[in-house]
Amino acid sequence: MPVSLSPSERSLRARLAAHEMHARNDGHAITAKARAAGPGQIKHWLAKVDADLPEEERLRRAQHLKAAHYTRLAYLSAKARRKRGAA
Repeated sequence: MPVSLSPSERSLRARLAAHEMHARNDGHAITAKARAAGPGQIKHWLAKVDADLPEEERLRRAQHLKAAHYTRLAYLSAKARRKRGAA
């Protein structure tokens, strides 16, 4: 039977796991690998576009996917700020 953890217990468990991971691995290598594969890189978005399209069209669509992603984040951030301001 799974035990339900409080938010502070979940946070502690996550911090413990992060410390153990960094004790066993090179943190800079982990960060570099994550950045190379993350949404900040065009490769990330090219993987989400149809590979059968011409390269120029793939790049155009990938750039729009990336722009849509960051626009969505900005929208959600503004919405959350507005909600916090009203509270």
